[in-house]
Amino acid sequence: MNIKSRIQSITNATQLPTAITNIPTFDLSELEIATLPEIQLPTNRRLGHLVEKIVSELLKASNNYKILHENLQVIEDKNTIGELDFIIESMASKQVIHLELAYKFYVFDPTLSTDTKYCWIGPNRKDALHEKLEKLQQKQFPLLYHEATKAKLPELNLEEVSQKLCVLAYLFVPYASNIQFNTEYQKAVKGCYMDFETFKSLDNSAKSYYIPTKKEWGIDPSENKHWSDFKTIEASISENLLAKRSLLCWQQQNGSFESFFIVWW
Repeated sequence: MNIKSRIQSITNATQLPTAITNIPTFDLSELEIATLPEIQLPTNRRLGHLVEKIVSELLKASNNYKILHENLQVIEDKNTIGELDFIIESMASKQVIHLELAYKFYVFDPTLSTDTKYCWIGPNRKDALHEKLEKLQQKQFPLLYHEATKAKLPELNLEEVSQKLCVLAYLFVPYASNIQFNTEYQKAVKGCYMDFETFKSLDNSAKSYYIPTKKEWGIDPSENKHWSDFKTIEASISENLLAKRSLLCWQQQNGSFESFFIVWW
């Protein structure tokens, strides 16, 4: 995995605004960074942990924020009841911020609801955007005021700590759909999704493909150097779909690149 490409996938990602999340937004563009840091990424970590590592290093490299705490475990009666992603401080204002981070991929299923906000689900249908936001609002952010948190952060007046959210989102819509989204959602739309039969019907000899690992999701497909034809990847795709694992697919055709999901459902 190209580390520079992985970092750029974070800095270039679309952040969902407060208009969608109903939570104050911390925009990574606020970070004043003269030079992107050299980051050594662990090879045995999940995608979410890689993203946290990169954002941590970006915060440390910034001239206008500093990290006071990160991955702060809140423990009550020897049981971990939660974890706070970051406690950071603005160098200029001295404002302390509890920052939660999310890096998410969702597809739009119009059959779920007439209300757009309830239609964004994970490609394997195991989670949903509205559920993630509800968990943040009802569990994650209130954790800051728990007695166990107060005991762990005696130096801070938690009532004066502001709370912000950074959701880096990649959204995908049904293939050949003409659904109209408002600007806040449309900015985060990166491609489409389709079933395997549709994918097969669209194949031609000018196209080549790559199935990125989960750790590569979000990287620009144009950064990829290894491509295969349909026959080479067909068996692997079928196997994953039978196991109810939707796959992200990168496509190259005549110098243009696309990113889309092939779903099992």
